[in-house]
Amino acid sequence: MELRVIEKGSGLPLLLLHGNGSVAEDFAISGTLDLASAKYRVLAFDRPGFGGSSRPAGKCWSAQEQADLFHEAAASLGIHRYLVLGHSWGAWIALEMARRHAPSVAGLILVSGYYYPPPRLDLALAALPAVPLIGTAFRHTLLPLAVRLGWPSAMRTIFRPGPISDVFWVSTREVVSRPSQLRSICVETTLMFGAALLTKPSYRDITVPTGIVAGAGDRLFDARHEAERLHAEISGSLIEIIPNSGHMAHHSGPQTVLRMIDKVTCMPRPPKDGDRSDALSPAAR
Repeated sequence: MELRVIEKGSGLPLLLLHGNGSVAEDFAISGTLDLASAKYRVLAFDRPGFGGSSRPAGKCWSAQEQADLFHEAAASLGIHRYLVLGHSWGAWIALEMARRHAPSVAGLILVSGYYYPPPRLDLALAALPAVPLIGTAFRHTLLPLAVRLGWPSAMRTIFRPGPISDVFWVSTREVVSRPSQLRSICVETTLMFGAALLTKPSYRDITVPTGIVAGAGDRLFDARHEAERLHAEISGSLIEIIPNSGHMAHHSGPQTVLRMIDKVTCMPRPPKDGDRSDALSPAAR
């Protein structure tokens, strides 16, 4: 198993996990990596099958399996206590790390996470290219072209109402349209669709300091509602809703994300029972 990582800075380790269809450079382009590296030892990973990381066969690479993978990757680097920031599908993996490796997780920062997915037709259709044989042929012929043609629309969907990053637009388009990366995207979409069909998880068992960030205008799903619902479940959690921001909230508000990282770092472990923090931003009230 090969994992590519971008590392910068020193201090308390902070693991960055990107969403489905993205790569570690996303955090560099948004400014999150540089801002955080002034205080933390930042490690931005390409998740399995994305960017420069392999995705060996024999595993479905579920959120649980990836949680174990990144915990073990940190340990191999001599890191035994760390913060985790996850964006979108990466936020789901971060939550699983808190469940499965709580003693090592100093805190969670969850950005634009999809915590209570309902069944959606678009997810089912997007998962079809993961089907063997027919899907393989499609990924090597028509799908890369379709991705390039649909890229402007995709960028508007994930960035607006925030500004669209020209650097992300250009640099990520070619990576995402590779057949190998398209396979990973489709497989993870299948996992998301499968999760939507199962009983929705409870997050009341999360016992590590947690900060939740979402864009008020997310067009992929109602991220604000998802964030507020999660905030109600996780005892002592903090929440920040970024106005005029879409799904790429860390691009619209990297300083807001950095402030949340700092706040989580200073938080004590929340009690399992007791009062919940209501540290809502003015926009979230």
